[in-house]
Amino acid sequence: MTYDSLDLWDSQMRKEIREEVRKSLADLGEESRIPLSTGPVVELSDLYLAFGDYAVLKGVSLDLRRGETLSVLGGSGVGKSTILRLILGLSLPDSGEVRVEGQDISNAPLTQVLSLRRNMGMVFQEAALFDSLSVYDNVGFYLHEHTRLSEDEIGRRVRESLELVDLEPEQVMDLLPAELSGGMKKRVGIARAVAHRPRLLLYDEPTSGLDPITTRTINDLILKLQNELDVSSIVVTHDIRSAFRISNRVALLFGGVLVFIGAPEEMVASEDEYVREFLR
Repeated sequence: MTYDSLDLWDSQMRKEIREEVRKSLADLGEESRIPLSTGPVVELSDLYLAFGDYAVLKGVSLDLRRGETLSVLGGSGVGKSTILRLILGLSLPDSGEVRVEGQDISNAPLTQVLSLRRNMGMVFQEAALFDSLSVYDNVGFYLHEHTRLSEDEIGRRVRESLELVDLEPEQVMDLLPAELSGGMKKRVGIARAVAHRPRLLLYDEPTSGLDPITTRTINDLILKLQNELDVSSIVVTHDIRSAFRISNRVALLFGGVLVFIGAPEEMVASEDEYVREFLR
């Protein structure tokens, strides 16, 4: 077999796998969402994860209560974004459990993971919009790819989602990402994350790279979505001021362990040496 034929075979296999995943998602249907549990939305229990000799997480335990916003703080490379990947089922811990709506996602079959993801919305650090797609197609991407909704219903959902993030649909739907400001890209990314009405929102550095005025706008938007959509949210951030503004509780990671978890005012009052240094 030649290199060219190997490349073609690999490309065809990737296409078939992608189509199979898309078909599985469509076949699951909207009614296949994992039902609400009575306990925490997310439970991380004694998580250990290492990359080679570097231990990222060393026995981390954390829970997200229903209806709250929890911010995870810490310096660069301490495992904040890794926690989001574990919750999404994109990474697996070396030991410990990751439970979403009471289901252990780290030991679940693919179909169950896909059902759990229907309840999640992900807001990426740099918005991660598709450069070649319009705002309309970016926001409606999940709905087009993974649901059986009609185009009219998708259009209605896209408009509602843009209005939720305080963007005028008729003014922005036909624009490309390159035509948007940094703050508008962030809001479009959030609109895409909520278009399928998830119950859990995950934010990776939502205010990174924004000026103070736009940062406040995004913070206000996170609070608005918590109230209007009744979602539970985990926000990974290095922005202490933003975390204190939007969070019911904050958690601080250092050296692979949680050194603090509690209300913002409790963090300010903490006598822990690292907490006080981090706040300074």
